[in-house]
Amino acid sequence: MIKLSDRAVDLLLYSLSAIFALVTALTSTLLPHRAWGAIAACGYLAAALLVFLVRQRGLLTWVAWGAVALLPMIVQAVQRASGRTDRAQEEVLVVEHMGESLLHSGTPYLSRPEIAAIPLDERLLGYRPYQPGMSIFGLPRALAGEHWWTDARIWFAIITVAAVGAAVTLLRRPDPSAVRPARAFPSFIPEHPTLVRAMQAATVLPVTALTLATGGDDIPVLALCLLALALASAGRPGWSGVAAGAAAACKLFALPVVAVLVVHAVATGTWRRLLPGALGLPMLALLPPLLVDVDALVENVLRFPLGHGLVTSPAQSPFPGYLIAQTVPGGRSVAAGLLVAAALVIGVLLLRRPPRTARSAALFCGWGLFTAILLMPTTRFGYLLYPAALLLFAPALSKHTASSAPRHDTALYRQ
Repeated sequence: MIKLSDRAVDLLLYSLSAIFALVTALTSTLLPHRAWGAIAACGYLAAALLVFLVRQRGLLTWVAWGAVALLPMIVQAVQRASGRTDRAQEEVLVVEHMGESLLHSGTPYLSRPEIAAIPLDERLLGYRPYQPGMSIFGLPRALAGEHWWTDARIWFAIITVAAVGAAVTLLRRPDPSAVRPARAFPSFIPEHPTLVRAMQAATVLPVTALTLATGGDDIPVLALCLLALALASAGRPGWSGVAAGAAAACKLFALPVVAVLVVHAVATGTWRRLLPGALGLPMLALLPPLLVDVDALVENVLRFPLGHGLVTSPAQSPFPGYLIAQTVPGGRSVAAGLLVAAALVIGVLLLRRPPRTARSAALFCGWGLFTAILLMPTTRFGYLLYPAALLLFAPALSKHTASSAPRHDTALYRQ
């Protein structure tokens, strides 16, 4: 059986991505997606042509990410600041409204009566189904007004680049087949094939590049989760807790990662360092809305996602949970029951065989989120970027869990 080389796989990845971007540019009904595809198709094609010309695959990954995600995002932000109203998905507007509400009322959420007062065709934008921490990305626009650099996506990208760069730096190890020594390139450029593939999953895959360029709110959450796992792998549980807690303070999708990391920390005896950040930051983020208007928090974060809001969520992808909810009598309850049952099974597995390495923790997170996405009554196809990135990131993590022993003890890292 012929085994494709890493560069041949890269060529296939960039070529198929170029085709996807071109098809998106020509056929998508969403104008921000079409604008992304027109630029990203050229970026992917250029990356495909450079696969066998650029020696360092990690460097090409950073360049490709800039061409297929960051450049289209900046172009759309500039066009939007110039007056275009079709250059951002609704998520961007919602996050920016959260920042404005936080600045003026102390809570990022509108109450049910306030949402009911919004015209029916605009009422969906009145809901903010994110955790309070997400409002931070909307504060620049609330404070400085409408400029391209106050677009929430710009700040999503800044956090994402910082988190991914830090994760790569922590996990970077030299490629044994490389001709140049590791010190020939900056520490944030990956060299080992597994780390390059992990970075590609978090950056240049169309599902992640498109999301960052047009909407983006999931990408910094994902990047912080990956950083939390990298920090756990590097034996820094305190900072791992801070990264995971920051992600959970922004979006509920990070809570399973927090839960797995807590079990991992208990199993490795590092929970005292992990818990303050992992649990403290999400709780701290909840304080302002709890003090100002508890019912508004419940309406946005619980009632609306569960289908009990004044309008229904447009998140409707044909996964099993959604199909069951729509076609089976009492289907929403059935799908919710299956989701709870799956969570219980995963919880039992976590307790019986707790992850003792960051790699096994990443696998738990990836497969757990994949199962949840399939069974959720309301979900999006784009949410698959979480399990895809986590599962491809797992091989880049250390097989062994570092402890509190001195970092110069090479026995900790013995293969």
